[in-house]
Amino acid sequence: MLFSKALPSKDGDIIITSLPKSGTTWLKALIFAIVNRNHFSPSQNHPLLISNAHDLVPHLEFNLYEIGPFWTHNLGYWGKSKETPNKFLFLKYEELKGNIKFYLKRIAEFLNCPFDLEEEESVVVDKIIELCDFEKMKELEVNKMGKFMQRLDYKDFFRKGEVGDWVNHFCPWMEDKLSKVMEKKFSGSGLSF
Repeated sequence: MLFSKALPSKDGDIIITSLPKSGTTWLKALIFAIVNRNHFSPSQNHPLLISNAHDLVPHLEFNLYEIGPFWTHNLGYWGKSKETPNKFLFLKYEELKGNIKFYLKRIAEFLNCPFDLEEEESVVVDKIIELCDFEKMKELEVNKMGKFMQRLDYKDFFRKGEVGDWVNHFCPWMEDKLSKVMEKKFSGSGLSF
């Protein structure tokens, strides 16, 4: 109910949902860079070079409940829709790493902000890929220092960037609990895990 009151839905709202330890930080960076490419060129002054992706694309649940409405003190590019989305984009992390240019264009189309021919010829796509390179982001000073919500070190959002590495961060009971929650939530959806 708090979301409904605080976040009236608007056309073009974007909500990023992902499982824990599934590339959320990288996906947030890619989407922020794509959606805001007309506001910030992927250059030395890009916000992703001086701010953590989680600060630029806030967690609705943390920011809304713990520090109040983020839209009053954040960049204000994000929102929430009350409706069930009419389209979903499923990406596998292992597919993204091998074909990032193809999938970056697909993400942009999905977000209704496709790259035009001029942007492709002027290597905007390549510059976004370079800006959001996982290893590059991992080495930025902003992502090595500081904390998210004064609790989690930013560096902890950057692991190996390898498929299946999550098993090194979940205890068996955590994996079991997450599997049961997913089975319950997605039962009857036609999705299988």
